Amino acid sequence: MVAIAAQIRKGRKYDQVLAGARLVFLQQGFEGASVDDIAREAGVSKATLYSYVPDKRLLFLEVAKAECCRLADEAEANIGCDCTLREALTIAARTLVDFFTSDFFLRMYRIFVAESERFPELGREFYANGPQLGRERMVRFFEDAEARGLVMIADKSLAADQFAELCRADLFTKRVMGILDAVTDAQKARVVGGAVEMFLARYGRKPD
Repeated sequence: MVAIAAQIRKGRKYDQVLAGARLVFLQQGFEGASVDDIAREAGVSKATLYSYVPDKRLLFLEVAKAECCRLADEAEANIGCDCTLREALTIAARTLVDFFTSDFFLRMYRIFVAESERFPELGREFYANGPQLGRERMVRFFEDAEARGLVMIADKSLAADQFAELCRADLFTKRVMGILDAVTDAQKARVVGGAVEMFLARYGRKPD
């Protein structure tokens, strides 16, 4: 995929198109989703849909990217300047655990895994515009926390990846393998608390 951003035109009905595509992809998967169904669900013509996003793979990628950005923005908005390090990490961890165990993420994850061999650019572009962006935000957060003397982290990119993996512990694997149909607030709180405690034990430098 070359110059992806240049191929996408945003306009008045762009969000409408994304919302329709999101629903159809989750219901029918990438291969099963037709442009006709997406246009019908979005309430636009095929011509209008193609004028915004000219390729179904690009549309699928845009849906996934939009959800990742929404969650990252939501987490940042909830972390106020008066939050302690523990509180900020807890908000971030709760957002990640909610996302990793959500029906949306699990379905999209399965689709990406299933399609990445035939369309490897999907996986690469999603990583660059989804998980990698979230990682970069975490790195900036760690840089600020280190400047305030709250943490000491030599490899902040690795620390961001470690934090995300801590938030995938136990529940994500059971959900994606179909062992758990749903998770409780108590189960999520256990993973969130464990992730924060483990991270602070490794990188924290001041009592919080």
